Amino acid sequence: MKHCILGGLAALGAVCAHAQSSVTLYGIIDAGVSYANDVQTARPGGRPTGAGQVSFQDGLTAGLSGSRWGFRGSEDLGGGLKTIFTLENGFTINNGALTQGGAEFGRQAFVGLASTRLGTLTFGRQYDTLLDSIQRFSAPSWAGWMASHVGDIDDLGLLYRINNAVKYVTPVFGGLRVSGLYSFGGVPGAGGQNQVWSLGASYEHGGFGFGAGYLNARNPNVSFYGNTPNKGLATVNNIGSAGSATTPESFPAFAGYASANTLEIMGLGGSYSFGRTTVGGVLTRTRFDSLGSASGPNPLGYTGNAVFTSAELGVRTLITPALQTGIAFDYTRRNSVDGDGGARYLQLDAVADYAFSTRTDVYLLAILQRASGRDSLGQPAVATIGGFTPSATDKQVVVRVGLRQRF
Repeated sequence: MKHCILGGLAALGAVCAHAQSSVTLYGIIDAGVSYANDVQTARPGGRPTGAGQVSFQDGLTAGLSGSRWGFRGSEDLGGGLKTIFTLENGFTINNGALTQGGAEFGRQAFVGLASTRLGTLTFGRQYDTLLDSIQRFSAPSWAGWMASHVGDIDDLGLLYRINNAVKYVTPVFGGLRVSGLYSFGGVPGAGGQNQVWSLGASYEHGGFGFGAGYLNARNPNVSFYGNTPNKGLATVNNIGSAGSATTPESFPAFAGYASANTLEIMGLGGSYSFGRTTVGGVLTRTRFDSLGSASGPNPLGYTGNAVFTSAELGVRTLITPALQTGIAFDYTRRNSVDGDGGARYLQLDAVADYAFSTRTDVYLLAILQRASGRDSLGQPAVATIGGFTPSATDKQVVVRVGLRQRF
């Protein structure tokens, strides 16, 4: 039996192998300076006020990747079977504070079994199957959360994780992979309350890729939006807020739908690669069902359903082996809820990413969004680029220069 002891594993995160076992420390640090032409500063009298902003921000809110560190480990059990685990911490490079609501391993925390023949079964806090099936076809996969559809309405910006989850992913069979997830609600006497489940499938062959995914969350104000330590109880709005005389709004596009009984997200995605260029797109539908039937706040007395439909088309190409550029356009439309006329959001994403090495890159990222109609808070819709405080107007432009280091 071979033994390898590397001092300071816990502090320094070296890789250690012991009888076909391994533990690896990994991470990303993403930092940069961002400019926004307008962000809300307050909402006195129900009317938002705003100003331009230049700020130093972590990659979670405004870059290509949220800063993180984590441990990933495995133990070979023989016969193609091994145990695996991941503990992943999110933090902000600004001040070292924890992200994901202050959870120590808020990004991911799971353990499971992986088999070359049977697939992978994991237990814990993890991503739903939209990640496995369609997220990689969308702009957030190469331009970060800023490129997510308004407020990350369809979960493609990877802002959300699922607690108490069991997830299974099949091996790849002829280019096809299928995944499923179920999260236990944990409410005594009400097994279906607060439960989350999702399914996904993807297929790849040559330069072509395609995927489909579905997510269903009961009482989403708690089960989906309220599963981090800084969130409140079922009667508190865990999605966002209407702001106040001294504070801005947050997630105004859908913060008014905290009383939904069910959240449904379904989507299709695909891409085609030729040479150094990849063209990709996604189509998603997000539905807040049976408004007013759950315990979340409903100050406007909404009933019925709120449905967001998002379509995106993007292209990225390697100009040189070190320089990648990308551009994407997306359009999100919400139906009329209780006669409010609905809302529309247009967004343009552009990025240039230069790699000094396989671990270090610098990038320039620019996002433009325009809103129209009325938002979920009953006010004229305002532009809301992912990771930024909403604009006080219907337009918002954000430009960022960043540096990213992987280890």
